[in-house]
Amino acid sequence: MNLINIWTIVIALLIFGFLIFIHELGHYLMARLFHVHIREFAIGMGPKLLTKVSKKTGIAYSLRALPIGGFVSMVGEDEESDDPDAFHRKPVWQRIIITVAGASMNVLIGVLVMSFLVMAQDMLPTTTIAKFKEPVQAEEVQTETAEDTEEDAPAAVQSTEEYGLQVGDTILKVGPARVHIANELVYEVMRRGWEPLDITVLRNGETIVIPQVRFPAFYESGSIFGDVDFYVLGEDVNPASVLKHSYFRAVSTIKMIWESLYDMITGRYGVESVSGPVGVTEALGEAASEGAEDLIYLAVVISMNLGIMNLLPFPALDGGRLLFQLIELVRRKPIPREIEGMVHFAGLVLLMILFVVITFKDIMNLI
Repeated sequence: MNLINIWTIVIALLIFGFLIFIHELGHYLMARLFHVHIREFAIGMGPKLLTKVSKKTGIAYSLRALPIGGFVSMVGEDEESDDPDAFHRKPVWQRIIITVAGASMNVLIGVLVMSFLVMAQDMLPTTTIAKFKEPVQAEEVQTETAEDTEEDAPAAVQSTEEYGLQVGDTILKVGPARVHIANELVYEVMRRGWEPLDITVLRNGETIVIPQVRFPAFYESGSIFGDVDFYVLGEDVNPASVLKHSYFRAVSTIKMIWESLYDMITGRYGVESVSGPVGVTEALGEAASEGAEDLIYLAVVISMNLGIMNLLPFPALDGGRLLFQLIELVRRKPIPREIEGMVHFAGLVLLMILFVVITFKDIMNLI
């Protein structure tokens, strides 16, 4: 293993550790706020490497061997307890806040770091076309697999200028989706631009719809994407533009995460597009080689992705526990804890199996 690979692993471990810490810190702070009895605050899973027990509170603060998660162990979280400060004895609205706090912290830290990335730029890219790139030649357009049909193959060998877009146009909508900054524009074209789209622009003060615009297309990981074939103008960095770009970059990132999940479920993205810690570590290494900004942005996406995915209503995830709490809120009585415990245990087993399968896939891709 060379020095670059070791450095990549170190970076990945630091980023994973920080994001796990932020997530569990959210649970911990809200549990302390509502005076829940906490046994342990742990980063990592498996055997303990380091442990420090607070003499004041009795809480154990641990670093564990496997960097694949963490937990805040609370009395009464998975078992009955006579302790008046047990988790299950707290009002359901307090338990809901504790449960969602971890994911909220991941999303919040992502939004804050996104704002710093925006402020660090010299110019902020807009959706106004500045210049068209050279059109792709027909012989340069390649498909990835022999099974691709003529209809599926990237067909956009012309410039979008030939479909009616002009220098100076400010793009307002890509298909049905509104765009406000370049990040949204690039994402919407990538997701939707593999087929003809109606593009709404502001031209000389007039809103115009340009029908059936074809963008260049490319294949990656077995899926086809649209590609922006022009450069855009930038705007000055000032408080108003920073707020606008920070907000819409965060919204676009959250939208990308949800829509990627939808596309995976509906079959647009195959299993090869799903990555575990090994695949993410490789991606972090590539981002680090491109520069600090790309690395930080990828870490932001991972953080927000961690938060959002944890709120999915799947057993053993925060979202699964939240679902039981919401049911309790409606029924005005909890589901028997034995049943909830078995459901979460089954979900944990499934998650571990999925983790092993994805990790094996990532390792095979590296060989």
